[in-house]
Amino acid sequence: MKPIPGTAKLITKDWLKNYLAFCLQNVQSFRDFCGQILPSYFCTIPKDRIQVRHWVQLIVFLLTLAIGFQFFLYVRQATGNGPITIARPSGVEGFLPIGALMGWKRFFTNAKWDEIHPAAMVIFGYAMVISFMFHKAFCSWFCPVGTLSEWLWRFGNRYMGHNVILPKWLDYPLRLIKYVLLGFFVWVIFRLSAGAISSFIQSPYYKISDVKMLRFFTHMTITTGTVLVVLAMGSVFIKNFWCRYFCPYGALTGILGMLGPSKIRRNPETCINCSKCTEVCPHLLPVERKIAILSPECSACMDCVESCPVKGTLTFSTGGTSLQKKWSTVSIGAVSITLFWCLFYLSSFSGIWESQLPEAEFRELLQVIDSPLLTHPRVG
Repeated sequence: MKPIPGTAKLITKDWLKNYLAFCLQNVQSFRDFCGQILPSYFCTIPKDRIQVRHWVQLIVFLLTLAIGFQFFLYVRQATGNGPITIARPSGVEGFLPIGALMGWKRFFTNAKWDEIHPAAMVIFGYAMVISFMFHKAFCSWFCPVGTLSEWLWRFGNRYMGHNVILPKWLDYPLRLIKYVLLGFFVWVIFRLSAGAISSFIQSPYYKISDVKMLRFFTHMTITTGTVLVVLAMGSVFIKNFWCRYFCPYGALTGILGMLGPSKIRRNPETCINCSKCTEVCPHLLPVERKIAILSPECSACMDCVESCPVKGTLTFSTGGTSLQKKWSTVSIGAVSITLFWCLFYLSSFSGIWESQLPEAEFRELLQVIDSPLLTHPRVG
């Protein structure tokens, strides 16, 4: 197998050609897979509601699968004694948000970047910026977990005719769970000193935490499998089950979105009160009754704007009433994608994208990954 270019190199025609060849070489049923997943995905969305966001979701989700598969092959090679010919995909660090939050805390304390999982900080920072700019848009546009959750409830809606709506007396307390989890993580991390965080980042456990995350799926326990099945089934019946009730990441992006300058706004003078916006809202918000959507649940999915039959009545805009920048789904997607690639190139050229962990040390840690020495260390 030919070496695959590292993710920090320039995305050129040769890079894309080699990466595609890599995928085709290792996934022989790639064409059949795409032929099955594309119709299955879009058949859950009415044809008149397919928008740019859905394509972005699908592309990011497939890219996430490719990154995960490449990381699996990389770890498998690194576990053996032969040479490593597959580059470690730094994008896998996007699934280490707690480590990223610790890294940012240390960075703002002593201006030191995480050299072990630096891409985690870049991706986490991007998620926070884009959520502040576009009201939690990261969750409905880019998060692969959010995408999977949306596919599941759309599947349930299509084949069962409806989704379950929990009563308010149960819905409100459940929504508090994700904020409690967020508060716990923030409390634990921000009470740590920069020195304690540095010690954790240099610990054997953190150095191999990306592999620990991989083994969460490749060495799944009965408990883990049961929890995932429950979450998946809950997502089929209840819209955004995981995101709405349990995701602390979504709680943070929601708070930033609520504090940000961009909102869904309704013009009551042109509104015909057809209720279509409320009906399509995946977060069950009463859009038809609000002048502006301030809720942290809104994720700028634009479903309400796209469903409105009166042009200009619902808009997603930045700024006050006197000076507003109105955004379309195309412009949100274009700005968000451009921003990510700018951050990617900037971090690559600055040397803060790829891990500085030596390959030899990584391979040594893999040999003792089940050792008690590689359990989660106590911090603080």
